Amino acid sequence: MAKSIFKNYLYNVAYQIATLLVPLITTPYISRVLLPEGVGTAAFINSITSYFMIAGTLGISLYGNRQIAYYREDKLEMSKTFWSIFSLKLIFSSVSIIAYVFFVQFFVDPNLQMLYWISGFHLFGMMMDITWFFNGQEEFQKTVTRNLIIKLVGVVLIFSLVKDINDLWLYIFISSFTAFLGQAIMWIYIPKEVVKTKIRRSDIFSHFLPALKIFIPQIAIQIYTVMDKTMIGIISNTSEVAYYENSQKIVRMALGLATSLGVVMMPRISNYFAREEYNKIKEYTTKSFVYISFLTFPLTFGLMGIAKEFVPWFFGEAFLPVIPNMILISPIMLAIGWSNIIGIQMMLPMKKELGFTLSVTLAAVVNFILNLFLIQSFQSLGAAISSVIAEFLVTFIQFLMMRRFIQTKLLLEVFLKYLIGSLLMLFVIRLIGYFMGVSIITTVIQIVSGTLVYGVYSILTKSEVVFYFIHKFFKR
Repeated sequence: MAKSIFKNYLYNVAYQIATLLVPLITTPYISRVLLPEGVGTAAFINSITSYFMIAGTLGISLYGNRQIAYYREDKLEMSKTFWSIFSLKLIFSSVSIIAYVFFVQFFVDPNLQMLYWISGFHLFGMMMDITWFFNGQEEFQKTVTRNLIIKLVGVVLIFSLVKDINDLWLYIFISSFTAFLGQAIMWIYIPKEVVKTKIRRSDIFSHFLPALKIFIPQIAIQIYTVMDKTMIGIISNTSEVAYYENSQKIVRMALGLATSLGVVMMPRISNYFAREEYNKIKEYTTKSFVYISFLTFPLTFGLMGIAKEFVPWFFGEAFLPVIPNMILISPIMLAIGWSNIIGIQMMLPMKKELGFTLSVTLAAVVNFILNLFLIQSFQSLGAAISSVIAEFLVTFIQFLMMRRFIQTKLLLEVFLKYLIGSLLMLFVIRLIGYFMGVSIITTVIQIVSGTLVYGVYSILTKSEVVFYFIHKFFKR
C-alpha cells in the first residue's frame, strides 16, 4: 500500500529539522572546545573514512531503495531481493573494512592511528545499514524515529563528555558509535517485514552489475563532496578544512529540508516506472521542481544574507573565515536541489544510470582540476568555488538529458518568481544586519523578518506551494 507522500515528507522534514537543530546546539560548543585544529582534524579523518564507506556500500543505498520499491507488493519476492542485496553488501563491506585496517596500520601517522580506529565504527554502521529497505517500502516513520532518538543521545554525550581538545577522540567516538548503533537497532523490525527465503550465489551476484552502475557515479560524487576536505587538508592545513567544514555544515543542514522530498519521491517514481505510468512521473517531477525552488531560493539568499552577523557569535571569533566560505557555497543549494530531482527522482528510477554517471563523472573531473589550482591560491574559498561550479555542471548536463520530461517554460516562470521574492528578502535581511550588528538577536530578527517577507510575497503572488500546505493542514 502506497503511503502518503505528504505524510512521508513531514516525517523527513521532522528528521531534517532535528538534523538542523542538533548541529545548531553542538557546533558552537564544539567549535570553541576543539578549536579550528580539532574540528579540522575530525573532518579530515571523517573524509578519509568516507572513502572506505562508499566502497563498502557499492551503491546499494540507492539501488536497494529502488529494487524494494519495485517488489514491495510481493512479500516473497521483496524478501528474496532484500536478503540477496544485503548479502552482496555484506561481502563488499567486509572487504572495505579489511582494506581500512590495512590502510590505518601501514599508512597513517602513528600519532593519529587511535583516532582512525575509533572512526572505524562508521564502517560497521555502514555494514549494518538497511535504511534503504524501509525507504523502498516508504516506511519513513521507522527510520526517522530511530535517527531522532540516536541524535539526541549523541547531543547529551557530547555536552557531558567533550570538554577540551584533548577529548577529540571522545567526540569522534560519540559520532561514529552512535552512527553504528542507529543502524544496528533497525534490525529489530526485520523479522516482521521479511520472510526467510533461500537465496543462491547467483541471486546475490545478479545485483552486482546493476548496483555497480549506481556505485560509479557515487564515487564521482565523493570527489566533489568529501574529497574537497581531503585536498584542502593536503594542499593547505587543517584549520582551512575546519572553515570549509563549518560552512558546508550550515549549508547542508538547510539543504536537507529541500532534499527530503527526493528521499520520499524516489520509491514512488520507481513504482510508477514499474507500472509504466509515465504521465504520473512527469506530474510529480514538475511538482517537485516547483516545491524545491520555493525552498532553495530563499534558503540560498537567506544564508548569504545572515552570514556576516551569524558566524561570529555562532562559531566564535576563531572562525571568521567561515563568512566568505558560507556566502560562496550557498548557491550550491539551488544546483543540488534541482539535480536531486533530475538525477535521484527521475534518472535512477527510470534506469538511466549511464546518463547519471556521465554527468557526475564529468563534474567530478572538473571539480578535481579546479581544486588543484584554486585551493593553492584561495585555500578553502577555492574549494567552495569549485564545488559550486561542479554542482551546476551536473544540473545542466542532467537537464539536457531529461528535458523532454521537464516543462521548461513553466519552471522558468517559477524560478523568476521565487528569485524576485528571495532578492527582496535578502535586501531586508542585509538592512537589519547593517543597523543591528553582530548578535544572536540580530540573526533571529533577520530570519523571522526574512521569512515573513518571503511568505507575504508568496501569498501575494499566489504560490501554489503555500496554498497546498494551507489546504493540507486545514483539511486535517
